[in-house]
Amino acid sequence: MSKLLVFQHVAYEILGTLNPLLKKHGFRLRYVNFGRYPDARPSLEGYQGVVVLGGPMNVDQVEQYSHLTTEINLIREAINKGIPVLGICLGAQLIARALGGEVRRNREREIGWYGVSPTKEGKNDPLFTHFQSPETIFQWHGDTFEIPQGAVQLATSPTCINQGFRYGTNVYGLQFHLEVDEPLIERWLRLPILREEIEDLNGKTDPQKIRQDTALYIDRLKQLSDQTFFEFIRLFDIEKKRQALPSR
Repeated sequence: MSKLLVFQHVAYEILGTLNPLLKKHGFRLRYVNFGRYPDARPSLEGYQGVVVLGGPMNVDQVEQYSHLTTEINLIREAINKGIPVLGICLGAQLIARALGGEVRRNREREIGWYGVSPTKEGKNDPLFTHFQSPETIFQWHGDTFEIPQGAVQLATSPTCINQGFRYGTNVYGLQFHLEVDEPLIERWLRLPILREEIEDLNGKTDPQKIRQDTALYIDRLKQLSDQTFFEFIRLFDIEKKRQALPSR
């Protein structure tokens, strides 16, 4: 049975559709709630993978959120250990920073449903092989990452060039939210702090437009979520087989 560390930053950013899939395949999950316990110092000992969830903070806000430094160091350690790592939104930005990549404001805040296309490399990647060009994916972010040195760009969009990357064979950063379902999106739309972010867009979108788009695209997103996250889960079997190979 594989054990996963899950880094959480706020109560409303959760594993979503990834949670039942992980449990179905026998994973044991330990959440590290850095929003509630910012001084937590978890160890990777005994864990076979790491998932880093989203959050409203910027990776550079280390004075206000000291746990960001802790997370970056743990991500580097996990990468050096060769265990699978998945980052979603802020999580992807933290992985990029851990690998020496730049994280900065995107030229446009993306809130709602946007077209995302796999790159040439993405079409040959096991996690992205199911993506058509484009797919309409749910987004909620204002920052973006540069593709770290040695990593491969897997997805892009007109309003945010870097939407996904892979480092090595088992480290993935996704700027978009494959993990959301309709109830989670509705929860986000009702949160006052997130409604303020929509209002700051000055009419570019609104909750009702997002609800209408959700009805159109959520079934396809769920299909992509299941396919993509299943391929991430398969990485753990690959790692086990590698470790079981006899030494020469």
